[in-house]
Amino acid sequence: MVQIMGPTLQGGMMSLAVKSKTKDLVKCVVVDGGELKSRRHLNVRGKSATLPSITEKDWEDIKFGVDNGVDFYAVSFVKNAEVVHELKDYLKGCNADIHVIVKIESADSIPNLHSIIIASDGAMIARGDLGAELPIEEVPLLQEDIIRRCHSMKKPVIVATNMLESMIDHPTPTRAEVSDIAIAVKEGADAIMLSGETAHGKHPLKAVKVMHTAALRTESSLPISTFPPIELRANKSHMGEMFAFHSTTIANSLQTPIIVFTRTGSMAVLLSHYRPCSTIFAFTNEERIKRRLVLYHGVVPIYMQFSNDSEETFSRAIKLLVAKGLLKEGQFVTLVQSGAQPIWRRESSHHIQVRKVES
Repeated sequence: MVQIMGPTLQGGMMSLAVKSKTKDLVKCVVVDGGELKSRRHLNVRGKSATLPSITEKDWEDIKFGVDNGVDFYAVSFVKNAEVVHELKDYLKGCNADIHVIVKIESADSIPNLHSIIIASDGAMIARGDLGAELPIEEVPLLQEDIIRRCHSMKKPVIVATNMLESMIDHPTPTRAEVSDIAIAVKEGADAIMLSGETAHGKHPLKAVKVMHTAALRTESSLPISTFPPIELRANKSHMGEMFAFHSTTIANSLQTPIIVFTRTGSMAVLLSHYRPCSTIFAFTNEERIKRRLVLYHGVVPIYMQFSNDSEETFSRAIKLLVAKGLLKEGQFVTLVQSGAQPIWRRESSHHIQVRKVES
């Protein structure tokens, strides 16, 4: 009997060969074995399951999230943009301001990447299932491509799965895993994510520390450029983008951190898109916006109530940063006033200032 190319289990770590099949039964033999843990699903290379991306149980969980004010939903096995639109329409009907992150982890999602990312509020590259459904050598190329697409659409992107897999059992990572973190940082990921390492691993805190340390060290080695990356310089189609671009150029030239005040998060997101070399301190008077901005590259969101006096608010913000050790007296900062909603400025005016931190 000719063997049919079979399914894989445990994220591709175990493989089977199909010996025979009937309408409702498939008989397999184990080719590459191992310990099969609970709640693991099955992949077939080059094929995606015909199950819906959002199940009835998922809709119950989504309603729970709406009732309890969650910040993000991550939708698994997204195959096309329709499921994203369906969820967003539901959230709009509930008057729920919750962002939708699409998990790119199925073969069927690849031909529809552009429309899926446009429909979403950000993407997660879930490399475990992606590598189980596609040839494993395609995953690094897809990771780079998805990160680039998200940048071009101003969407945050998360790289996830198997980043420190060995630390589930061991207290130190492999050198290859540390290199994997560095590659994701250099490619421009907004966030890198642990999974099993912290969900059921033996060394969760060490794994977080290793990832944090490796990411910071890689970021510190990146070259400082006066201008934003060349691919980000075009299509500055409205005033906010122009100011984000030039604020980044000024901050990079003077090597200053950026301070921005925002109610909607829009200017902080635009600044993050242009990848300034220094930190973006985003002050907001909305706790929801503070939590959302955590996902964006280079942004340190800080909750603070705004007063009607702009100078008093500026002074209070700078004092807070000095007290936290994030700024020093005598240091210069680039202060940006622009964005979707004016706070103190008139709607037709936008400001970039460079200020010296004084006691």
